[in-house]
Amino acid sequence: MSPKITPRSPAIIAVTAIFTAIIFIIISQIPPIPIPATSGYFNLGETAIYVAALLFGPFVGAFAGGIGAALSDVYLGFVHFAPGTLIIKGAQGAVVGLLNIKLKNHIQNSSLRATISILTGGLVMVLGYFLYENLLAVFIPGLEIYALIEVPFNIAQMLVGLVIAVPIVHTIHRVFPQLKNYL
Repeated sequence: MSPKITPRSPAIIAVTAIFTAIIFIIISQIPPIPIPATSGYFNLGETAIYVAALLFGPFVGAFAGGIGAALSDVYLGFVHFAPGTLIIKGAQGAVVGLLNIKLKNHIQNSSLRATISILTGGLVMVLGYFLYENLLAVFIPGLEIYALIEVPFNIAQMLVGLVIAVPIVHTIHRVFPQLKNYL
């Protein structure tokens, strides 16, 4: 019997730190695509958040997703988005990881389970940014219009992340089959 891996275990701390760095690098260094209408940007960070959450669960997905993405906002000059990103991307990673675990007993097909988990977590992100940008509009008038314009871009970002993350997770499980038994 293998020892139980908890959020405080050295292995999970290391994996969380690695995924936090990966998410930061993907968002900040793979050129983000600016969305001029909203002053936001489209990026591939969802992919890494989904992979982290699907492989290692809600703790890694939440921590790495929230911290990695918020640090990217600060680094890229979107400091006003960083607090919202921390919470929204953290919630997104937690939902994907937790739902993937909960559905394991009900859905045997891992692709379907991952897809449902990602779509649910992705909708948390879409709704979260819509609400956060409307809240920011109280302090930055006119931002509520941007919030509505950004919804389709956030949905597209979620779907691109889904299309890329699921095959990556399958490939990692083929190369490292022992990870299938982790969650």
